Amino acid sequence: MATTALITGASSGIGLELARLMAADGVNLVLVARSRGKLHDLAASLGNVQVHVVARDLAHPRVPQEIFDELQEKSITVDWLVNNAGFGAHGKFSELSLPDQLEMMQVNMTALVHLTHLFLPQMLARRSGHVMNVASTAAFQPGPLMAVYYASKSFVLSFSEALANELSGSGVSVTCFCPGATITGFAQRAHMEGSRLFRMQAMDARTAAQAGYEGMLRGQTLVIPGLRNRVLAQSVRFSPRKLVTAVSRSLQERK
Repeated sequence: MATTALITGASSGIGLELARLMAADGVNLVLVARSRGKLHDLAASLGNVQVHVVARDLAHPRVPQEIFDELQEKSITVDWLVNNAGFGAHGKFSELSLPDQLEMMQVNMTALVHLTHLFLPQMLARRSGHVMNVASTAAFQPGPLMAVYYASKSFVLSFSEALANELSGSGVSVTCFCPGATITGFAQRAHMEGSRLFRMQAMDARTAAQAGYEGMLRGQTLVIPGLRNRVLAQSVRFSPRKLVTAVSRSLQERK
């Protein structure tokens, strides 16, 4: 029986590239994103695999359960869960819209936990499966001017590493994928195209997705694509937190 992967945030960037990589390996797909049109265009381009499109907005708390119920009704079994959906917002916490920041927390953290809790029991019963939670190198330090986004990715990292430990020996792996600056639609939505972080060399989405996909298949708990990203992520462990926070802010600042 063919493997089926559910990918959230599948209409662009890393999610789209993961869908293409998995389809090339014959993996059937459940594609979740807000844009029905983009999802259907992607589905039509993926060849002979079975693709089920779910146009839903994970900013709404009821949506994870709706996705699960729909797939149950259609007898679609999810073997791999890729929690990729997420977004950021650039600016001082006190000046950004509160509803936008609460929505960010819902998408980046709560929906991820909700979907994992819904689909994990079936994987455990089969003693087989992969969960990939997409965080960021932002997970390794505070992020002034993107305070809630950075904190949300720290949550994803901590949750994923703890869950991976809990599931040791179960046949189900949990991978936390932490890309650095990547060429996707993220920077535009976050209004940070002019930040120092994105003026530095950013990785293309295909290369990042390939690293995450291969790491997931190997059952790695943590995947950080690119040598520079790995060095930066580890260097914060040995630096004073106040300095780390100041450097982080300098990378977020725009011209």
